[in-house]
Amino acid sequence: MLSLDSIRQYFKRTDKIYLLLCIFSSVMAVLALSSWAAKQGNGFATDEVTGAIIGIGDYRRALVQAGASVIGIVIALLLSCVDYRSLVKVWPVHVVLTWGLVLPTLVIRNVSIGPLTIGYNAGDTDNYSWYKLGGFTFQPTELAKISFILTFAMHLNNVRSRINEPKELAKLLLHLLVPIAIIHVQGDDGTAIIYGIIGCCMMFAAGLSWKYIFAAFAAAGAAVAVAFAFFSDKIGKGYQWYRILAVLDPENTTGWAPSETVWKNIIYQQQRGEIALGSGGIFGNGLFTGRYYSVPNAHNDFILSWIGNVAGFVGCCVVLGVLLALVIKTFATGARSEDLLGSYICAGIGGALMAQIAVNVGMNLRVLPVIGVTLPFYSAGGSSVLMLYICVGLVLSVYSHNTKSLFG
Repeated sequence: MLSLDSIRQYFKRTDKIYLLLCIFSSVMAVLALSSWAAKQGNGFATDEVTGAIIGIGDYRRALVQAGASVIGIVIALLLSCVDYRSLVKVWPVHVVLTWGLVLPTLVIRNVSIGPLTIGYNAGDTDNYSWYKLGGFTFQPTELAKISFILTFAMHLNNVRSRINEPKELAKLLLHLLVPIAIIHVQGDDGTAIIYGIIGCCMMFAAGLSWKYIFAAFAAAGAAVAVAFAFFSDKIGKGYQWYRILAVLDPENTTGWAPSETVWKNIIYQQQRGEIALGSGGIFGNGLFTGRYYSVPNAHNDFILSWIGNVAGFVGCCVVLGVLLALVIKTFATGARSEDLLGSYICAGIGGALMAQIAVNVGMNLRVLPVIGVTLPFYSAGGSSVLMLYICVGLVLSVYSHNTKSLFG
């Protein structure tokens, strides 16, 4: 049974600041989504004749976010009590479970079995990587991401100092490229890119030689240059290529868009997001009062533009400052780990957070193309919040099961 003393002992050994930063982010996210529901969404559902409130309407997203955050915090606290090493040891279990959910979406598209839809398309793209159960959607690649971090950390821990041997490096790259290829086939290139960054961060933390890093950058740069010069008409799907060109040439001066309608449709979301960010000024227009600019998908990928609209530059700095602190704390927990396994797990989770934040901010600032990457904690989605708090639980587990000081 839980006693007051055991609870006190738990909070004595856990990372309280890290947990508080997560809770703060979740509270701010619920506030932002409530503001969006009130001012840009349709608010409460009302009767068309009497005007009486008959449902929660668009406040549902804020309510789901709040509920998922509470459940997620409980899961994180429970998971932090489990030694992360034991989670790595049972890797066959979570690999089979997670990737067993991912693989059917490669070949099954929008097939319903009772209330369950497999291969659900959650947006107007070619991404069929979702499951839908009733009114709830779930993307199994988010859960598989956690499994990948654990197995890749185990792989790196087994290789250790041999990481720069060509044979071992080739095995690691195969371990990384297989899930990326699977996710690419699904049509979710945004998530595939995040997987790639996670793997690179973990290999860097494991001591990958700079000669390989420089060679990889050079090869990537050359590949991009050749692709742009000779194969631009064959790169990706049409809308993906247009989104890249919309960032490089937003005014369509080179005539990349086949028509004015296509051009306007491609730039519209980022254009509106940029206006919304700037319209908030220093302190914003207020959470529930003031003038607001409508931004498509402002509750999800473009939640930062909404925060800039209502809370201004100061609000964005607070939100991103707390997220940056979480990234730093995640890497610091890895650095204080007494074993390399814990270090690699934290490097993967820190890399995932850093990549998602950087890409999402770049999308909102119109310096990166829109690729469907959400802002951690803030973008609406109950399942993504739960997956995020599982990662938080892993970081807290590494912290709680190591006693070494970062500087001692």
